[in-house]
Amino acid sequence: MPTLLQSLMSPLNAQLASTPEAPTEVAAAEDSVAPTSDAPTSEGIEAAPTEGGTEEDSEESFDVESLRGRGAVLIPAYNEEQCLGEVLDRIRAHCPFDIVIVDDGSVDKTAKVARAHGATVLRHPFNMGYGAALQTGYKYAAKRDYEVLVQIDADGQHDPTYIVPLARRILEGHSDACVGSRFLIGEGYIPPLARRAGMVLFGKIASIVTHRRVTDPTSGYQALSRRVFTFFKSDLFPADYPDADVLILLYRAGFRAEEIPVAMRASVTGQSMHGGILRPMFYVFKMLLSICVTLLREPPDPERIPH
Repeated sequence: MPTLLQSLMSPLNAQLASTPEAPTEVAAAEDSVAPTSDAPTSEGIEAAPTEGGTEEDSEESFDVESLRGRGAVLIPAYNEEQCLGEVLDRIRAHCPFDIVIVDDGSVDKTAKVARAHGATVLRHPFNMGYGAALQTGYKYAAKRDYEVLVQIDADGQHDPTYIVPLARRILEGHSDACVGSRFLIGEGYIPPLARRAGMVLFGKIASIVTHRRVTDPTSGYQALSRRVFTFFKSDLFPADYPDADVLILLYRAGFRAEEIPVAMRASVTGQSMHGGILRPMFYVFKMLLSICVTLLREPPDPERIPH
């Protein structure tokens, strides 16, 4: 399977290698994404201290424009033309980062909407999955040598006002990976009971393994340092559902991770990659299997992993 995926993806790697300094679109074939796992430290995931009034003062005095050119916002997107434009406008209103859309084989006008709003577009020839879309973005970010990458959903669930606070935790050296947790303050959208049960299960497992409390193991709202997203280019990164298994992977690789509070809202489309009856069951099975594989492997050394 890896050989087949590599042969399919080699056109995308060639496209990324020849991409100009500020491309508006990269047609992605399957070789650029070698589907393959997220975030604790040698001490695990820990909640960043809430800063209250001090944070307000800090935010007021912080020059957001100083971030320009230092990072990017990565958005995996599959058939998201309905709400993508609004999401991009909200991002631009709150941060000066470049915006990179990975169009994961959409059959609607996702890529057209993204280009119309000035985003760089990386395209998969067909739907390859959330993890593969993220990894295409990681490879592009490493090529552009960004200092920080903030990944955010295309469906409007993640509030862009938290992009800068997440990125600052990385740029100021507090952690290698900073995860936005909706449960630290409990504001905005809270998932249905069935999904919360799965979050609790995987949160407990990740907390035990990393020796720290993990409150939101399925949050895709994350900021990653250059070392982390370069590490994620390897075949250790999961191609489908990078969640608690990635947190455990980063812990075992010696990266520092933390959570900070964010607010989320329900998806505008009302759709979820874990919707229905069979998909959640399959997700639980695959995640447990991926966690077991991650724990059985030798702890990875990021400096020795070929990218």
